[in-house]
Amino acid sequence: MSYSEENIITVLKQVIHPEKGKDIVSLNMVEDLEVKGKKISFTLHFDKSNDPFVSAIRQACVSVIQKHVDKNAEIKGNINIKSDKVAKEDNRALPNVKNIIAVASGKGGVGKSTIASNLAIALSKSGAAVGLIDADIYGPSIPKMFNVEGQRPMVSKIDGVDIIEPIENYGIKMLSIGFFINPDDALVWRGPMATNALKQLIRQSNWGELDYLLVDLPPGTSDIHLTLVQEVPVTGAIIVSTPQEVALADAVKGISMFMGDKINVPVLGLVENMSWFTPAELPDNKYYIFGKDGCKKLAEKNKLPLIGQIPIVQSICEGGDAGKPSVLNEDSIVGKAFLEMADKVADQVAKRNATLDPTKKVEIKPTLHKANIKK
Repeated sequence: MSYSEENIITVLKQVIHPEKGKDIVSLNMVEDLEVKGKKISFTLHFDKSNDPFVSAIRQACVSVIQKHVDKNAEIKGNINIKSDKVAKEDNRALPNVKNIIAVASGKGGVGKSTIASNLAIALSKSGAAVGLIDADIYGPSIPKMFNVEGQRPMVSKIDGVDIIEPIENYGIKMLSIGFFINPDDALVWRGPMATNALKQLIRQSNWGELDYLLVDLPPGTSDIHLTLVQEVPVTGAIIVSTPQEVALADAVKGISMFMGDKINVPVLGLVENMSWFTPAELPDNKYYIFGKDGCKKLAEKNKLPLIGQIPIVQSICEGGDAGKPSVLNEDSIVGKAFLEMADKVADQVAKRNATLDPTKKVEIKPTLHKANIKK
């Protein structure tokens, strides 16, 4: 079987550059296409040599050709890479950001992104300049919570290098991998691909001057967490949990990771989410569905502050789904709870900065994995 160049070009239009949101053909990235029988070869032309999506795009090209042209097509090893510019990196990553705060959880489903979103807005309401990175690479939810789904960040040129401009809403500058992909697409990325994407959100973005940059991390402990502490000096971490024993057991792992000798990032405190259920018609009643004061006891055991207890209120879920975080209603029960939490976070950051030396970037050699796409 032989194929035509027109065949191959048509198929390659299905490969989208995640950052630019366009297919590689319309971006003029496909050059020197040559078809000889079953052998297909071409060059992928990237703007910069450290584009984090090089491996993913090359593998995507192989996958679509094998799927839509011929599974036996000779394409592997025949895709060359070339680039124009090497992006200039500042070893003082984010020099204009005063405080970098990691928002983490031991397990999924505890409302970490809800806490991060509302905390960011609450800090902004106090007059601070706030940014938010959605580092939950595999399940980005910040675009939906801020009602900016479908938006694509602008790219500007600074010293000849492409720099991403964060999306802004509710006074918060934010970036998420969700801005660069179709919301219905599943991300199937190995470690290096995900960590390179996070590095780009940190280093190749115009954050400007910020008082706080919050980083919404994936659940658990992973390459993403290590990449963050290696890339930037993290001021401190906030651990989110529910009162359940199973959630608290995982929260302990998160505390241990940040406070361990290798990472050594201060834990600013714990936030207990879903602390109790309060029906709208009975605002003074509290029903402890998942147990009572689990986080409070864990905080006391580890000699850490409890910086917030957030109840289960229907408006929190509705606000997140509608892209209107609950803290926007400052007079509501949860609005007041988030504002109080922000005050405590600011106090803990100030106390940490007054009593401890600045955090240093962590030097760890991560385990390397092959970067490819699962078929």
